[in-house]
Amino acid sequence: MEPIRLMIVDDQRLMREGLRTILELERDLEIVAEAEDGQVAIEQYEAFQPDVVLMDIRMPRLDGVEATHRLRQRWPEARVIILTTFDDDAYVFDGLRAGALGYMLKDVSGHELAEAIRTVATGGALIEPSVARKVLAEFSRLAEPTRSTLDHLPEPLSEREGEILRLLATGATNRQIAGQLFLAEGTVKNYISAILDKLGVQDRTEAALRARELGLLHPR
Repeated sequence: MEPIRLMIVDDQRLMREGLRTILELERDLEIVAEAEDGQVAIEQYEAFQPDVVLMDIRMPRLDGVEATHRLRQRWPEARVIILTTFDDDAYVFDGLRAGALGYMLKDVSGHELAEAIRTVATGGALIEPSVARKVLAEFSRLAEPTRSTLDHLPEPLSEREGEILRLLATGATNRQIAGQLFLAEGTVKNYISAILDKLGVQDRTEAALRARELGLLHPR
């Protein structure tokens, strides 16, 4: 199989070199580009088209949130993992709204980071557990939607699609969802495609945020 091609974006050279050293120990990962800020990241993405981008948040010229937003606007297929020392709520939600498919803190192990990269590269989403708790707490805080809010969906979700959406919003992979609901992975993939279409979004993270806005993450 072809290796997963990565770009590392961080304003600290030592951090970039450390990540390269750790990740190049994995046979299926290849570092194809580096960038010291968000503006250079956009230029490097255009040149190298990496499969996954590891994006720091606080950087000069153009920060990671805005760089992620611009990447996703220009290349909707771009897969970005926010990798930062900050788990502040504002950064978490800004990063997810910008279109990041993963949010990991820099104290994760090399193995955990490599697994997150593989998950995102294959179309999944993954949020570091302590960050996921913040997201779920925010979901739980929201009030139940009114019927008029739910009517904004051109076509309602089926009961099974609702189950899958709630699992998807926790960061579960297709394999994990399939195992929990006793479905084939291909079936889960088809359900997720239908869910994205009904919600009018392009990826799993946008689906979770849209579902939160519509109050679809509460079992009915």
